[in-house]
Amino acid sequence: MAYAKQLAQEEHVSMNQLFLTAIAEKISALKTQAYFRERQQRGSEAAFDQWLDAVPDAAPTPGDESPSTD
Repeated sequence: MAYAKQLAQEEHVSMNQLFLTAIAEKISALKTQAYFRERQQRGSEAAFDQWLDAVPDAAPTPGDESPSTD
């Protein structure tokens, strides 16, 4: 509680605002996690492979290469 009070002072907000913001951020994180979990369940490795197969085998545009891992 002492840390929360200190953080609220540093952020120039009330304790209520700090708690509401923290709750909103947590809800957002949980909703995002659920969204990606649902998308993962709908995904198909076979469909992804088909999508990759449709991409032409071409060299990257100059300046868009992967960095070297020397």
